[in-house]
This record gives sequence, C-alpha cells and structure tokens, in this order.
Amino acid sequence: MASEFAPCTEAQKKAVLERLAVIRQNIAEACRDAGRPESDVTLMAVTKTVSPELINIAFDAGVHTLGENRVQEFLSKRDAYRPDAEVHFIGHLQTNKVRQIIDKVKLIHSVDSLHLAEEIDKAAARQGIVMPVLIEVNIGGEASKSGVSPAELPQLLSQLQTLSGIRTDGLMTIPPPMTDETEQNRVFAQMRQLYDSLRQTVPMHVLSMGMSGDYAAAVRNGSTLVRIGSALFGARYYPPKPEG
Repeated sequence: MASEFAPCTEAQKKAVLERLAVIRQNIAEACRDAGRPESDVTLMAVTKTVSPELINIAFDAGVHTLGENRVQEFLSKRDAYRPDAEVHFIGHLQTNKVRQIIDKVKLIHSVDSLHLAEEIDKAAARQGIVMPVLIEVNIGGEASKSGVSPAELPQLLSQLQTLSGIRTDGLMTIPPPMTDETEQNRVFAQMRQLYDSLRQTVPMHVLSMGMSGDYAAAVRNGSTLVRIGSALFGARYYPPKPEG
C-alpha cells in the first residue's frame, strides 16, 4: 500500500499544519464577513491519494471529518485512520458498491437518483440503520458531472422522504470551475436560495459547497461544510505507472 501514496516526510507534515492554519484563518474571515459563527462550518479533509499517516496529522490538528472518493481506496486505508474519525463518502457511488460502505461511513454526499437512493435504503435496512445522505445538485448544468438538476430536485427530495432507511440531511454541489469572485458569489447564492426554499418542507441542516479554490466564497454564501484536498495536502499524488 505504501507505493500508492506519496512518501510522508517531516517537511510534508509541517506543510500540512501551515496550510491548515491559513485555511482556518480564511474560513474565520469569511464567517466574519457573513456574520456567522465559525462553528457553523465543518472543514472536511478530502483524502484521495493521501497517505493515512498524513491524514492523521490533519486529524490530530483538529480536522476530524474525512471525505473519501473511492470505495476501494477507502477500504484499503480505513484501518490506519484514527478510530474516531468521521468518514463521509463524497465520490460517485455505484449501486454495487453501496453494501461495502453502508456500515462504515457517517454520511453519503452523492445521491443523485432514486435508483441509488433505493439501493442505499435497502442496504441500510439490512444493517438496521438509517443512513444520512445529501442530494448532489448539478448547479451548473454540466453534462460531464453527475447530480440532479435544480428543476428535478424537488421531485427527488420528495421521493426520498418515502424511504425509511434514508434521512436527507441536506444538499451538495460541485459548481463549474470559477476564478471570478462575482461569478462564485452568484452561483453559491443560487445554491443557497435553493437550499433555503426546500428547508421549508424538509428539515435539512447541511449545505456542502466549496473546495480548495473557492471555499471562502462558499462560506460567505452559507456553506456549512467545505471539502478541502489540495489546499491542505498539496498537489494530488499519482504513483508512476510500471514500466513495460
């Protein structure tokens, strides 16, 4: 397993702590700008291709929520994590992989169809649990991304209320890449308005939006959970392919 991840050096550990201090400062400033308490925002460490040792450095520094993208990678690393880490599954989830994680994660972020929700519902029933989920919204209408459209969201949200093994805790979105702050604010505000309107009928409490490049704007516009990978751990590492 060690070859799958970048070596965890003392310099890397120090860099993670330094980056974490900057991220926390930026979140605090964004909360002040929006008149929100910092406790409103959960900082999630996105752990794709990151070594468990480095992830535990962030955990020991107070980042207790981890976001996993890939089922097999998660299963290969989970025993090396701190036992009280709160792990969320944030990647695209295939229905045939649901049973592998249903009893191992606290929240599934990427529900984008009734078909997937029904599979989670059945798996949760077999475990005797209710699985909290977020509905993934394709706020930018990008064909390359999963997620339900804003127009289809109310119907899917209503359908999920009929499933006893699922509890809809909120919404999640990954907007198109944006560097212009005005555009970031416009898209995140649109997502916040959608969330607020639907909370009138379903008691949701999680609005997950904002990643390494736009998390401050997301916080200013009401995000309650930001997903930070490269801004915390550095550039994503991919092992070299074997020769031959």
